[in-house]
Amino acid sequence: MRAWPAPEVPPLPGGGPTLRLHDSATGQLRPTAPGPTARIYVCGITPYDATHIGHAATYVAFDLVGRAWRDAGHQVHYVQNVTDVDDPLLERAQRDGEDWRGLADREIDLFREDMAALGVIPPEDFVGAVEAIPRIVEAVRALQGKGAAYDVDGDTYFAVHADPRFGSVSNLDEAEMLRLFAERGGDPDRVGKKHPLDCLLWQSGRPDEPAWDTELGSGRPGWHIECTAIALDHLGAGFDVQGGGSDLAFPHHEMGASEGHVLTGDWPFAQHYVHAGMVALDGEKMSKSKGNLVFVSALRRAGRDPMAIRLALLAHHYRSDWEWTDAELTAAEQRLEAWRTAVARQKTPASAELVERLRGALAHDLDAPAALAAVDAWAAEDGSDDAGAEATQAVDALLGVRL
Repeated sequence: MRAWPAPEVPPLPGGGPTLRLHDSATGQLRPTAPGPTARIYVCGITPYDATHIGHAATYVAFDLVGRAWRDAGHQVHYVQNVTDVDDPLLERAQRDGEDWRGLADREIDLFREDMAALGVIPPEDFVGAVEAIPRIVEAVRALQGKGAAYDVDGDTYFAVHADPRFGSVSNLDEAEMLRLFAERGGDPDRVGKKHPLDCLLWQSGRPDEPAWDTELGSGRPGWHIECTAIALDHLGAGFDVQGGGSDLAFPHHEMGASEGHVLTGDWPFAQHYVHAGMVALDGEKMSKSKGNLVFVSALRRAGRDPMAIRLALLAHHYRSDWEWTDAELTAAEQRLEAWRTAVARQKTPASAELVERLRGALAHDLDAPAALAAVDAWAAEDGSDDAGAEATQAVDALLGVRL
């Protein structure tokens, strides 16, 4: 699957410091330690309602990770999936009387347009679940061979406790796991399962639903094994960062880590588990199921500058939960105008200092609000030299904001 056009990232003199990120699994702020190529997997959209502000906040946050690594001298291998066949997509298509594939294609195209407009550097591998089915089947067959998968009325389940480390990503007790599993696409009450938390690997074909003929029989993949198989296929075990929204820590990242551990014998599945906070609207988490969404495409159609949208997202620390309001975007537009005015006047006596302040803020767990404050201070300074172009390059390269 094709991604979207890559923005041009201006080079900066010198190099950034080691990136430190909060690891959800340990609860600690830890340095990342990639090799020459940093490897990151960020869970992608289910394409039936894209791209709302919650999506955008997550992908802009992980765009900062890649920018900080590149500035520190690493190549970046970024992989993102698209869950282009799953129950929510099929349900939406049925509700609207639309072909599920046409719905998915349209929303994926819109997602590409939004990401390009927001200046997000695209993944090297942008992989749909449908195109990954052969690799997913191989992974499920391997789990069967290891005695970690079993049949329930023709469907195949992963026995989560085949992994002795199950639970070490989210660090939740079983009662909380069961509650969240029921809320987030799981089926803890299904009769015939060995344990309520065991998760679906392969669903046998249902009438009037898409299915693929494979060695597992006719059917389609479960959600968690999709990302596990794609990550192992493109990055291998022990990659540097697994990322997504905080609602993915359990069950999605927990299940995927255990599947990966059983498949490879390697631990950890990812060196860091990094989770972005939730964005609310009118007091509730912005959610496709609730329909309380603000869409990037709608804002763009209304003439709002994508760079202002990006600045509104960067005004909040990526791990914080916050609420979107019209005032957020208005404030971001005013900030963007102040920055562009400063550039037009070529106002800055200390561009080198600004670059280092930006680098330091991002290296400390992507402290984008501190980085924005540094640019605000630069824009407010009285100066008359010609370093405005250097500041423009720094803001573009590190924050992804085109001035």
